Amino acid sequence: MSKNQQGPSLFQSGEDANRRAALPLAARMRPRRLDEFVGQQHFLGPGKLLRRLLEADRLGSVIFCGPPGTGKTTLARLLATESRSVFRQLSAVTSGVKELRDLLGEADGRLAAEARRTLLFVDEIHRFNKAQQDVLLPEVENGVVILVGATTENPFFAINSALISRSRVFQFEPLSVGDIQRVIRGALADAERGLGAYAVRMHDDALEFLAETSDGDARRALSAVEIGVLSAHESPVEFTRQLAEESVQRKAVAYDRQGDAHYDAASALIKSIRGSDPDAALYWLARMLEGGEDVRFLARRLVILASEDVGNADPRGLPLAVAAAHACELVGLPECQLTLAQAVTYLACAPKSNAATVGIGEARRDVREGRLLPVPVHLRDSHYPGAKRFGHGEGYQYAHDHEGGVAAQDYLGVQREYYRPVDRGFEQELAQRLEAIRARLRSK
Repeated sequence: MSKNQQGPSLFQSGEDANRRAALPLAARMRPRRLDEFVGQQHFLGPGKLLRRLLEADRLGSVIFCGPPGTGKTTLARLLATESRSVFRQLSAVTSGVKELRDLLGEADGRLAAEARRTLLFVDEIHRFNKAQQDVLLPEVENGVVILVGATTENPFFAINSALISRSRVFQFEPLSVGDIQRVIRGALADAERGLGAYAVRMHDDALEFLAETSDGDARRALSAVEIGVLSAHESPVEFTRQLAEESVQRKAVAYDRQGDAHYDAASALIKSIRGSDPDAALYWLARMLEGGEDVRFLARRLVILASEDVGNADPRGLPLAVAAAHACELVGLPECQLTLAQAVTYLACAPKSNAATVGIGEARRDVREGRLLPVPVHLRDSHYPGAKRFGHGEGYQYAHDHEGGVAAQDYLGVQREYYRPVDRGFEQELAQRLEAIRARLRSK
């Protein structure tokens, strides 16, 4: 070996070891091979799309979307290895057009000289501006780079449609409790990169607590394990439930009041109440309150739901929801959480009917799409001068003058049924009443 071809010195090797030791446990434990990767089997498992693309050597541009700590950056690195590509990384926030042009020029030269592609990983790709996209898109189309973009936002809302149309989108899900437990066990057993050099006895309830409180985020779980082990003074380390609780920082609730989290949580709350599950409804209410959701938004949604999904099956639902909205304005947080909880649990347990909702929808559709019905002459206003000359009001029967307060009289001009009470709650009684009423109205 010539002087210019000498391997790394002992000093350089020591520097590398020091750098590795300074890395957090989560960074040290990043998978080095695809078979070490945990989670996302819905698109990475045997026979799934991303695995097929790799096996066919047809990996194109992809967008990874999902919460933090689920492996987006790690999988991008592994894809570069699997596709025998050079890995390059940019941040959409800190990288400008010049840096992007330089990298693309380097990738084009590498492809021409070595027939080797470049995998370009762009973090927070939803922050790419139009100028950056204009530079990137031609090279993506020509196959000069394999683009892997990562975002925590909904890509169909946050990323330019031109970029989306040229990419496959893979949605990352939070890791399961079992996945997190597997990651923790792996870190405790690995003496080279993990904590295997320490004598640690992980208690089952501590492992379960860490896996459940990490919210599917492997980084958060490994950080808590590392803090617990390195801060313990005894050996072997008894990693108890108490130590686990002391090692977990109170997590900030991931919630964007203007983004997907807002709409998804609101959808889950409404569907839980509609589905008569008060426990799930209380959880989603708590999730939104902890995330700083606007109390007035929550109160308005409950008022709407009281008519839309409870309706006349329990007519008390609407005044209760309205009263809850007024109470929230009156007392504010934190006390109004009690009012919201009362309204949510009542509405969840109430009998459900969407008969009024369906009825008004059908009636409005008939108005929009059908021939408009004239107001029957006997129902027209007869109180202005000259009305009698047109015959307005002639033949009208005053309902209170008839048996049961119902006159045998046509109020529409055609026979239509929009309101169909359900066989639940108070609407059972309404249905019986309505049957008799309709029979009387049609007896004319």
